[in-house]
Amino acid sequence: MKILIADKLSPLAEELLKADGNEVRTDPSLTTDDLVTKIGDATNVLVVRSTRVTKDIVDAAGKLGLIVRAGAGFNTIDVDHASERGIYVANCPGKNADAVAELAIGLLIAADRQIVNASVDLRAGNWEKSKYGKAYGLKGRTLGLLGFGAIGKAVAKRALGMEMKVLAWSRSLTDEIADQFGVERAGSAAEVAERSDAVSVHLPLNDATQHFVDAAFLGKMRPSSILINTSRGELVDSAALAKAVEEKSLRVGIDVFENEPSGGQAAFDQVDLANIVTCTPHIGASTDQTAEAIATEVVRIIRQYRENGFPPSPVNMQRTSPAACRLTVQHLNKVGVLATILDGIRAENINVLEMQNAIFDGAKTASCTLRLDAVPASEWLERLVKNEAILNVTIQVTPTT
Repeated sequence: MKILIADKLSPLAEELLKADGNEVRTDPSLTTDDLVTKIGDATNVLVVRSTRVTKDIVDAAGKLGLIVRAGAGFNTIDVDHASERGIYVANCPGKNADAVAELAIGLLIAADRQIVNASVDLRAGNWEKSKYGKAYGLKGRTLGLLGFGAIGKAVAKRALGMEMKVLAWSRSLTDEIADQFGVERAGSAAEVAERSDAVSVHLPLNDATQHFVDAAFLGKMRPSSILINTSRGELVDSAALAKAVEEKSLRVGIDVFENEPSGGQAAFDQVDLANIVTCTPHIGASTDQTAEAIATEVVRIIRQYRENGFPPSPVNMQRTSPAACRLTVQHLNKVGVLATILDGIRAENINVLEMQNAIFDGAKTASCTLRLDAVPASEWLERLVKNEAILNVTIQVTPTT
């Protein structure tokens, strides 16, 4: 396969992929505009990290079958258009959890102790011990988590190690899971805002979560409390945040910004916000440990795609099947059997939505599972069963997922 790695990635990935016999081209200098002309019609797999993958890029790669985001989020990829083109999109969730959690805790401590501002004053020749010697401290205080996925759990573990109390909210969080991780489950996001001394954001970015932390949420936070965001800049309303810093003396630590640059080096125009918060340029996942873990996962994804024709856990698969039924046919592994089944389904004017044919040990028999958009006529099923190459036929008429 021809693979293009269009972002900085551990050399381990290229080394392993080439050892597998792939043709690998690595060019981390490519921008989104460059990719439109440089991706090439022959590229089968595109690997990106920060570079945005637009509709034009997808259209420019005629043989593209897989886009791998070397990280957790995939909002920088036009997933909808990839789906329209029948292109898989896969990501590497959880591989950056420890690195992002470490930075979140670092920003939390830095915001509480005003480490950045103190350093800036010292570099300017100003000894401001009286000014910066005032901090609340974190032991015994409540850290609220918005989101409790792999990164949220990693942050909770570290906060508990600092003897903080952890209050977590997620739509999928249950009391049982909360108890398992030693945290308290909040009934709502608003409860997190109202009860926490510090809030750390760990939500995915989608239509439902854009500006999740808005003026109303910030208004519920305690005066002089702390907000940390190491997820996506668009989760927080920047204008409302700047106002809350001024009016409520919020202390803020952020690694991400709305409409931030996509490359590794670029001009930055959000200086006004940066001047009133503790901040870093989206480096949460940027550790050597994470780089190797992500590289290994990228290789695993591409290997499975090469071997099986599909990657593990693609993000753009239909979550709820529109199928009217599931048909399972156990059959002899002989030439023409599957063709007979499919010809019959076509004659019934039924569309096959999904199909999988599994071969049993010895390669004499197989089981074919098909999800269909309509239920076949009983007469056709009866004829199918009479075929000497068909061992058994079962049908589940209720929609399945």
